[in-house]
Amino acid sequence: MSSVAIETFPNAEAAAAAAAEAIAEQLRGPDGKSLIVTGGRGPGPVYDRLANVDLDWANVIVTLSDDRFVPLGAPESNEAMVRARLLQGRAAAARLVPLNGAERTPDAAAEAVEADIATLAPFDAILLGMGPDGHIASLYASNSDAHQWLRPDCSRWAVGVQSAGWTPYVPRVTLTGRALFDGRLIVLLIGGEDKRAVIEQIGADPVFNPPAAALLRQTRSPVRVLWSPDAA
Repeated sequence: MSSVAIETFPNAEAAAAAAAEAIAEQLRGPDGKSLIVTGGRGPGPVYDRLANVDLDWANVIVTLSDDRFVPLGAPESNEAMVRARLLQGRAAAARLVPLNGAERTPDAAAEAVEADIATLAPFDAILLGMGPDGHIASLYASNSDAHQWLRPDCSRWAVGVQSAGWTPYVPRVTLTGRALFDGRLIVLLIGGEDKRAVIEQIGADPVFNPPAAALLRQTRSPVRVLWSPDAA
């Protein structure tokens, strides 16, 4: 039996509602707050719900776990999706710290955002997804530097990824374990039997080490795994 606690929901809508509620609870309060969000198909309904939550959004700073190094208007852009789904309504008052700036390379973009990410940590809430291969953010097992980038004590806060290990195969900018594992709450939102199987294997097999294993085995920050049978 898996040693990773998986919270099960009947469908993706219920899982998204739980994720939005957990994140909103972390962001409530009088002080400035920080939030890491992610791309992909799964989190869109979470953002739709959060956008209209009554929070002091003017004191919330949002950044991304990773982004594709593409123009903002490109369909692959995580930033574009976050702007369209999260930074609307009440949440339009939040400030976004993009990962994909005006720099000419992913490495330069990562270096440019390092100081901002370091200033924001520890984050109040972090929302992540996971690929069927167990990757998180744009940290892939196929990358030769993945092991060091996944460390909570990684020397870098953000790095450029020249070769993506999952579609779309475009260069990326990603936060490292130093940022991604430094949160008061981390929510891992997944869907489908294939992804549940990955989580269960991580819990049951100590030699199984996809990138998500580093997240689930770290002890710095609490992680809630929210799962529904709907593929995402």
